[in-house]
Amino acid sequence: MGAVKNLICKTRILLLIAVCVMIVGWIGYLYNGDEERFMSKPETRLHNFWKYSSTEKDPTLFALEASKKDSDMKTCPALSPYLQGAVPPSFEATLTFEEIKRKYPSVVHGRFHPETCRAQQRVAILIPHRNREKHLLYLLDHLHPFLQRQQLDYGIYLIHQAGNAKFNRAKLLNVGYMEALKEEKWDCFIFHDVDLVPENDFNLYLCDSEPKHLVVGRNVTGYRLLYKGYFGGVTALTTDQVAKVNGYSNNYWGWGGEDDDLRVRVTLQNMKVVRPSPDVAKYTMIFHTRDSGNEVNKKRMELLRKVSKVWKTDGLNSCVYKLLSLEHNPLYINITVDIGGPDS
Repeated sequence: MGAVKNLICKTRILLLIAVCVMIVGWIGYLYNGDEERFMSKPETRLHNFWKYSSTEKDPTLFALEASKKDSDMKTCPALSPYLQGAVPPSFEATLTFEEIKRKYPSVVHGRFHPETCRAQQRVAILIPHRNREKHLLYLLDHLHPFLQRQQLDYGIYLIHQAGNAKFNRAKLLNVGYMEALKEEKWDCFIFHDVDLVPENDFNLYLCDSEPKHLVVGRNVTGYRLLYKGYFGGVTALTTDQVAKVNGYSNNYWGWGGEDDDLRVRVTLQNMKVVRPSPDVAKYTMIFHTRDSGNEVNKKRMELLRKVSKVWKTDGLNSCVYKLLSLEHNPLYINITVDIGGPDS
């Protein structure tokens, strides 16, 4: 009987030793000589994943890193010390996307945030697009350094209309607004034509307490306002302001009218349009002829007369589209979408 008890005791001791060896081995496997990775918080481990696994940051982790840094930083000044004022744009015929990518390595998947302070606002730039690659090239080359000198936390979204239906700038901007909010809690949206290049970085791409119109003048109009009440080209609205007016109308197929429609929506909500000083709100418009598929919208005046009656049901809450792809390219986020056509 005593021999059996001794055998059971020895067996238990051996099992205990084996378990201890397994636990030590498991801890060694996790530790693996990397104290920082083993002891760090989850956010730090995600940061280390970039360091160990990839030379390019995942776009979703980019936002986490920016948020973590922001929490430890002071807010950037309202007026950046890096502003240069008037910088006349130049357009090199041989410019390529690869060259721009090399010039601005701090842009990651279309996103940028300042390294030394927390930006005043998180700003999404929305650019409706179709068949304007050269214009896009020039705009990106000027817009990235322009925004970085303003110390903005920004992302540039290109909303590309697939198919051959008439171009619908307004509906594309609605799509961009909704898709961008799925990635980030943006404070401010800049609705930006692809052929307008800002000339002065004191023209701040920040939203105001009221909807802001940034194109007071352009080279082709002698740097004068196109007409009284003009609200097109480049506009800035907070996330809440866009939601308050139900975004843009989805029914402006072809050129013209959608920006006037937006101004009416702003007025109906008892908001007013504000503008920067004409001395800084200057743009160079890249010359081009009228695009095929973007002919003048002959129904625009008829649609404008109905804004007060339809704005609640024609906008973000009625924007139907099919997302074909969303790609985080080095210099911008590309959203390709099927928005149907005038008769769909």
